[in-house]
Amino acid sequence: MLQLKVPPPVYLLIAALCMWSLDRFFPIIELINAPWNKVGFLFVILGLSSDGSSLVQFFRAHTTMNPLHPEKTEKLVTTGMYSLTRNPMYLGLVGVLLGWGIILGSLSSFVILPLFIWVMTVQQIIPEEKILEHKFGQEYIDYKTSVKRWL
Repeated sequence: MLQLKVPPPVYLLIAALCMWSLDRFFPIIELINAPWNKVGFLFVILGLSSDGSSLVQFFRAHTTMNPLHPEKTEKLVTTGMYSLTRNPMYLGLVGVLLGWGIILGSLSSFVILPLFIWVMTVQQIIPEEKILEHKFGQEYIDYKTSVKRWL
């Protein structure tokens, strides 16, 4: 299995390429035409901003942000974006892909979004949660109960 073996940005690039391919070779319906498709850049910026602010929180907490080694985490980060969602970085990646889909404009590209969310949940989030629960015990269980996985 690929759990915790592939960096999330690699999944993002694969999903973005699949979205482009579907839009290019199998466009179903043109949902968003120019110039309205430029709104997608706003979602890309918001997604990248979510990722950036989450990284800053990890630096401030002096803990690892390496998604391939959650066992090296020294502290739970539960403030800022992490008080709204347990996975603001992955949510940011979804925002980037949503923006990319809007930029592309066709319905076919959006088929990849639920697949990306499922892959991130199975390959990254659930394994991370198991490790963090084992490492931090009740503190992490309480956090999981009070903050949703996605939104």
